[in-house]
Amino acid sequence: MPAPDVARLVAHFGMTKLPVESTLFVSTYVSAARTADGAAASTAMLGLYARDPLSRSLFHRLAHDEVWHYHLGDPLRLVLLHADGSDEDVVLGPDVLAGHRVQHVVPAGTWQAGELLDGGEWALFGCTVAPGFTGEIFESGYAEDLVRTHPARLSDIRRLAVPPHEPPSMPAGFA
Repeated sequence: MPAPDVARLVAHFGMTKLPVESTLFVSTYVSAARTADGAAASTAMLGLYARDPLSRSLFHRLAHDEVWHYHLGDPLRLVLLHADGSDEDVVLGPDVLAGHRVQHVVPAGTWQAGELLDGGEWALFGCTVAPGFTGEIFESGYAEDLVRTHPARLSDIRRLAVPPHEPPSMPAGFA
C-alpha cells in the first residue's frame, strides 16, 4: 500500500503549524483532571515532520518531561542539549533492531529540536506531557544563548534555533 502524502495527512488530522517552533501538529488529548494550579494533568498531540511543506521542531525546552512516540513514516532525529553541557542525538523510527527508538523521554529543562533524517519525506509522531502542556512551560531556544553552552553543536544550532524575531514563549493562553 503506498504511503499517504503529506497534504492528505495534514488534512486528515486537521494539523496546523505550532506557534514559534514550526511543527505541524494537532492536539489530541487534554485531561479533564487538573493540577493544583488548574492546568491539565496530562496532554497529548500528534506531530508531523515533512520536507514539503518544511516542518521541524526548533530548539525549545519545557518545564515538564515530554515523552515522544514514533508512529509512521521515515526516521526522525531529536537533538538534545542537556543542562550539564552534554548533548545527544536520538533517532526515532521503525528499525528498532538498528537502534531506532519508538519512544523516548526528554527530561524537563533539556533543550530539544527535531527534524527528519536526511532523505526522509515525512514522519508522524506523538508527544505526551504530564502535567499537561501549556504555553507557560515552553521557552524558545535562540542561537546566541545555545552556542554559549553547547558550542560543539553550532551547525545544528544555526539550522534549528528559533529566529530572533520569534517570541520567547508561546502566545498567551496557548495550550
